[in-house]
Amino acid sequence: MVKEQLLPKWFTNQGYTLYEKGDRVTNIFSGESYELNAIELSMYDFIMGTQYLLEVAPHTMNKKRIAQFRKGLEWFRRNNADAYMVLLD
Repeated sequence: MVKEQLLPKWFTNQGYTLYEKGDRVTNIFSGESYELNAIELSMYDFIMGTQYLLEVAPHTMNKKRIAQFRKGLEWFRRNNADAYMVLLD
């Protein structure tokens, strides 16, 4: 039985991008790649975009966004642990 993935309400209520199709994503450090479905890719892009802002413009981040970033990482780890280990760990 395949577990249905749902994005958390904080993600959908904020209007973050929800893709219609998945894609293959490559870890730029290891060169390993993983095929993500549309929901996973949507969360992955949110995580990577937020991480980028934390690095280049930390003054633009607030506590709510940082908490959502952490929740996003946890969501990804719970929903696709293998992809998490390849792409985000």
